[in-house]
Amino acid sequence: MALSLTSQDVLVVLFTAGGYLIWRIYKFLAPRLGSPLSIWPGPPTPSWLYGNLREMLEVEDSALPDKLFERYGKVYVDREFFMTPRLWTLDPVALNHILAQEADYARPEINIKDLADTIGKGILFVTGARHRQQRRIMNPAFGPMQVRDLTEVFVRKSNELRNYWTHATKTGPAVINVNADLSKTTLDIIGLAGFDYDFNALNLEGKPTELGIAFRQILEITSTGAVSLLGYLVTLFPFLALIPNKRLKKLANAVGVMKRLGLQLVAERKAAILREASEKHKDGVERKDLKGRDLLTLLIKANMANDVPESQRLSDVDVFGQIPTFLLAGHETTSTASTWALWALSQRPHLQQKLREELLSVDTDTPTMDELNALPYLDAVVRETLRLHSPVTFIVREAKRDDVIPLSEPYTDRYGRVHKEIRVVKGNKVALPVIAIHRMKEIWGEDATEFKPERWQQPPEEISAIPGVWSHLLAFSGGPRACIGYRFALVELKAILFSIIRGFEFEMPMPLEEYEIKASPLQRPSVRSAPEKGWQLPLLVKPYKGAV
Repeated sequence: MALSLTSQDVLVVLFTAGGYLIWRIYKFLAPRLGSPLSIWPGPPTPSWLYGNLREMLEVEDSALPDKLFERYGKVYVDREFFMTPRLWTLDPVALNHILAQEADYARPEINIKDLADTIGKGILFVTGARHRQQRRIMNPAFGPMQVRDLTEVFVRKSNELRNYWTHATKTGPAVINVNADLSKTTLDIIGLAGFDYDFNALNLEGKPTELGIAFRQILEITSTGAVSLLGYLVTLFPFLALIPNKRLKKLANAVGVMKRLGLQLVAERKAAILREASEKHKDGVERKDLKGRDLLTLLIKANMANDVPESQRLSDVDVFGQIPTFLLAGHETTSTASTWALWALSQRPHLQQKLREELLSVDTDTPTMDELNALPYLDAVVRETLRLHSPVTFIVREAKRDDVIPLSEPYTDRYGRVHKEIRVVKGNKVALPVIAIHRMKEIWGEDATEFKPERWQQPPEEISAIPGVWSHLLAFSGGPRACIGYRFALVELKAILFSIIRGFEFEMPMPLEEYEIKASPLQRPSVRSAPEKGWQLPLLVKPYKGAV
């Protein structure tokens, strides 16, 4: 029987398509037209299309928010794509309100939808009840006891990096791109500690693994500093994804490899856990069995525990979604933080030597977590690195409903009116300026922009107002969406610095002016004369003559 379209069918299709388009346009325009944020002062907008986004990428040292706060006060508004208003504030009460209301201020869907749909909806990309479900299951895997067990992996791979650089400097001091090798190290660490997979990135002669190649491709595509208008529009109007796009095709191919290997890892771990329980004549898995050498195994055990209701368990797809999440969240951020630690210490030989002397006082090159945490100057260097050189320079949230944000003090809008609160409507963006808060002289003193680990011997009382999950800093965010793996990252960073500072001296091989610092989205260094080489930090590395 042949099918034919009547004029009525065509009208229904056109009416439906038109209605959908009108709804999308309304959803797009609602937060922009008549937004209550328009009353606040802010910088002129150089482009109606890109707003102030390109300025954010072009200004060095992530310093644009600092300059704008100095000019407009602790509350200002800039613009994103198509003149979308975005609120920036340094007010601690406002920051605490935004971070504490996880359901009301979530990560903007437009920033994460493309990536989440492609690599999987791990804990970084889900919101509301689904985020709470994943976090509840995952929390035990990131506890102090579990991180203590994983410290051996951190130390072993850090010592492999030391051996790697020992080979590179066997004929004398050498200029090494430390950023690249630290990235290899943290990739190896998160592979083994995350899901017992050895990327073998530090192997001088080994070939890259299939999963390693796929992840590198994903990282290259997703960490570009370019402002993608197409990606923004595809999220607003999904049918635009039908337009041929080499970037998305390459990303989909790499993710296909990761998904195939990742689901295989999940299936193997589940089978091994059930086999172990069977051999011990147990009826299922209990929470007291939460032991294992990698986060994935711990996560699967927690998810399979008898006392977890079936309705609260994660699917295999959700469990797989944590693998790229582990890689994206636990790889580049830690390698970037350790890069910045070397950047700061290379410019201050006396601080570098002070740290080295403390580290050499430990009579082993395989310290435990407790031994690493017992080193006060190492702890101060880590805190100061994450204060002054936090890899994440700002955090963006989106209002999921109309709200009133409280303030600690009154502020004046662009019309001279005084306000004790900030009104936002659903869809408005709010930026939390991590680096700007960490450099506020009002909090940290006149030397706020100096690298000074000694400040942590007696930190200023004013930092108690910063609503961070760790050390009154926002390096790991705060509130219900604070970084679940911050303990993991801190001990890993300490293990890396412990190994390499004991073994080598680091110096700047070229004038400071030759380097530039930009965010993309992580804050990273590069060399002005070699932009084609991308992010890098070449340092002069010399074996330390007193190394044990």
